[in-house]
Amino acid sequence: MKRSVLSTIALPVLAGLALTGCSTGPGSGGDADLQVYTARHYQLEDAFTQFTEDTGISVEFLNGDDAELLERLKAEGESSPADVFMTVDAGALWNADQEGVLAPTSSPVLDQAVPEDLRAADDSWYGLALRGRTLVYNPEAVDPSEFDAEESYAGLTDPKWEGRLCMRDSTSAYTQSLVASLIDLYGEERTAEIVEGWVANDVDIMSNDVQQLKAIAAGGCDVGITNHYYLARELEKDPELGVELYWASQDGAGAHVNISGAGVTNTADNPEDARALLEWLATDGQSAFVDGNHELPVNPEVEAEPVAASFGDFDRMPIDAEAYGSRNAEAVALLEAAGYE
Repeated sequence: MKRSVLSTIALPVLAGLALTGCSTGPGSGGDADLQVYTARHYQLEDAFTQFTEDTGISVEFLNGDDAELLERLKAEGESSPADVFMTVDAGALWNADQEGVLAPTSSPVLDQAVPEDLRAADDSWYGLALRGRTLVYNPEAVDPSEFDAEESYAGLTDPKWEGRLCMRDSTSAYTQSLVASLIDLYGEERTAEIVEGWVANDVDIMSNDVQQLKAIAAGGCDVGITNHYYLARELEKDPELGVELYWASQDGAGAHVNISGAGVTNTADNPEDARALLEWLATDGQSAFVDGNHELPVNPEVEAEPVAASFGDFDRMPIDAEAYGSRNAEAVALLEAAGYE
């Protein structure tokens, strides 16, 4: 296994950007109607601005990663200004519920807009955007018939992929939730064999998905695992990129997926406005929330934007937020034991 030089340079820079704030709407400057703590940073300002225009409810938001913001919420306790906690990982939503920072939000609107498997059974959080984490490849080097259509992630342990793989690093929530879902699917022993197989194939570890796509386009590796929307973004900029998407495990358990979602905090000063924001994001604002990032809408009544839709329909693994959250530590330990950096 090798780690690309760029990843070791980028990590300290990213750490320095954590927990920066931004605001929108007439209440900007600390007196907005709603305070949102969010690990999501895609297209938020545009969506919140439109929400304010539609409803008159102003929004202020603070960026950080899932773990940082959850710790901040816990530390602030009853004095937290946050009305909404928004994450980019189902496991993080489950963790937030387990930590008791979210309050149940009874909403027939959300119940109708968000499929049952994309929301908490106790109404503490709701998925708002869907993404597939699947295989991408260089069509000049790979024929998609070479992939294992039943067990595509496990199939990358085949020795024929030695020296041809690039993947995201072990600190990424995307990697950890993928491995947690594989543990849930296959059990710990077989998942360890899969991760060890990737390492044995000298996988090139990279710090972000775009780096993978550029490496594949440049011939640095042949196959990667990324979120579908990163490829959509790059194709929007360069339709001749030379990287294609393969929906994993369509003859088996389906492609791994995850969600961005949110819940109302149990210390919210404005729970009704917070609920209104979630309802808007899942209905009238669904396209404003997902389209700019080429994610997939959770609301089945809303169509995906054209680039994401061009990847075609696919079968997905069920999202088990409890598995993503409760097995996270197991996944991290397994990655470390396998030597996956």
